[in-house]
Amino acid sequence: MRTSPELRRKLISVAAVSAALLTAAPASVAVAQEAAPRPAAVPAAQTEAAPGIQAERLIVGYKSGATEAKSNKAAAADAESKAEKTGEDIDFQRRLGTGAALVELGTHPTRASVADVVAQYKADPQVAYVVPDRLNKPTAVTPNDPEYSKQWDLFESTAGMNVPGAWDTTTGSGVTVAVIDTGYVTHSDLAANIVGGYDFISDTAVSVDGNGRDSNPADPGDWYNDNECGQGIPASTSSWHGTHVAGTIAAATNNGKGVAGIAHGAKISPVRVLGKCGGYDSDIIDAITWASGGTVSGVPANTNVAKVINMSLGGGGACSSATQSAINGAVNRGTSVVVAAGNENQNVSNASPANCNNVIAVAATNRAGSRASYSNYGSLVDIAAPGGETRTSTANGILSTLNSGTKTPSSENYDYYQGTSMATPHVAGLAALMKSANSALTPAQIESAMKANARALPGTCSGGCGAGLADAAKTVQAVKGGTSTGTTFSSTTAVAIPDNGAAIESPISVTGRSGNAPSALQVGVDITHTYRGDLVIDLVAPDGSTYRLKSAASDSADNVNTTYTVNASGEAANGTWKLRVQDTAAQDTGTLNGWKLTF
Repeated sequence: MRTSPELRRKLISVAAVSAALLTAAPASVAVAQEAAPRPAAVPAAQTEAAPGIQAERLIVGYKSGATEAKSNKAAAADAESKAEKTGEDIDFQRRLGTGAALVELGTHPTRASVADVVAQYKADPQVAYVVPDRLNKPTAVTPNDPEYSKQWDLFESTAGMNVPGAWDTTTGSGVTVAVIDTGYVTHSDLAANIVGGYDFISDTAVSVDGNGRDSNPADPGDWYNDNECGQGIPASTSSWHGTHVAGTIAAATNNGKGVAGIAHGAKISPVRVLGKCGGYDSDIIDAITWASGGTVSGVPANTNVAKVINMSLGGGGACSSATQSAINGAVNRGTSVVVAAGNENQNVSNASPANCNNVIAVAATNRAGSRASYSNYGSLVDIAAPGGETRTSTANGILSTLNSGTKTPSSENYDYYQGTSMATPHVAGLAALMKSANSALTPAQIESAMKANARALPGTCSGGCGAGLADAAKTVQAVKGGTSTGTTFSSTTAVAIPDNGAAIESPISVTGRSGNAPSALQVGVDITHTYRGDLVIDLVAPDGSTYRLKSAASDSADNVNTTYTVNASGEAANGTWKLRVQDTAAQDTGTLNGWKLTF
């Protein structure tokens, strides 16, 4: 086996620090079902209130030609007539907006008495339908998974990611997340959400499974001995890292066992690139390409194309052109790439692929909402999410699916990890929720909306933690329901952008709107400019408030042709909005071809 790891990626993880947690037996869940209604006495009459249903009030819909359909007095008289025939208390209460009548059946009617009243209404040729006035309750967002109470990262008000508030809108259904990692070790709390993946490890010294690339992404373990991965590197047991990451994203939820996943309606495609001592760039590049629907020679076409990629991995140095090309390809195919910032307590500019363009780089916060002591930081961090910090308590880590085997797979369990590896799947899970809630969202819009709807860190972050702490409920609420059906205001007047000069502005006058701008205002930008990294782009609201759309960065690609999402809910909609663009470095000029606002 090779012992020189210089070209290999180091796995971003921290060894498990607590004993396995016991799972509870699945709890039974009773589901009430309506009994099938009996045939109506009058063919035209329909009912959902079959005999045996308990109800204290009924909604009675009269045919359009019936006097009772328009006259409250007639509906009340009809209720009195039905009361005389059944011997039950029946009182007309009010007219609903649909024209139906609401009638009350008295105090605690029996199932038999309800059936008698329903039968009387059904027998009336003037009645179109009669249904119970059912009592609705808030949708349950607290899972019955027994370890959920330990997942502070999802729900705690201080530094949790406010995930339960998003579940009323979406759970991630219809979205596949590729976890490019160590593969997957079988776990019953995750199995229902696993779809086909691939093993991209080509070097048998790294793969451990005895072969090269194949369609089996099973994790055989990534343990190694002292000095096996480089002089002075101590031995390590198997991490089952990919399974822990996958559980945070999409562990089965409300199944009465284990933990809850952030996007538990989504599917996980395990893509194996990390083995003993790490994984090569070349394998990771092919994995990114394949996972996002691209073609890789010698590998079958992907039938589970991912709209979100999670990469809780990294190494030192600049982002290579080869890796950047793969990421650009994935994003151009519509896949968001979420990457761990790294665990070296240094500027993320020294950590690849987190320092690549077109990724969502994620820093880690602790239970108090401060930057975790190990987390990388800096201007290239896009957003922060819970990664845990176990120095004072194991329970302050991130609990997820795991395996008890120290070398090869053994029994499934759960354990706490800490790291930016753990923060990243929180954001990947949020991206899946967003894509499920609004399938039209582009990767740029997903990133922009996350940032616009993040909340300020409740703690501190020296060095920079991006836009703040990701907020699932607020972000999903902002993007749900589509982005292309609103009213669009645009400017097609071209404006030259001088080289390394003063900022230019292009105005759009918005009229005819009421109230404030939306929390997901779409800002479409079309700029021709070589080396777009020189550009700084701001949206200026009518009152002069500015919203940074793009900062200057090391980005050698040409042009800006994308749509940004801005939380402008604090701004009046009507007025003159401006797009401000400035070239901040020498040697390149460009043109703002046009831009638009979609409300």
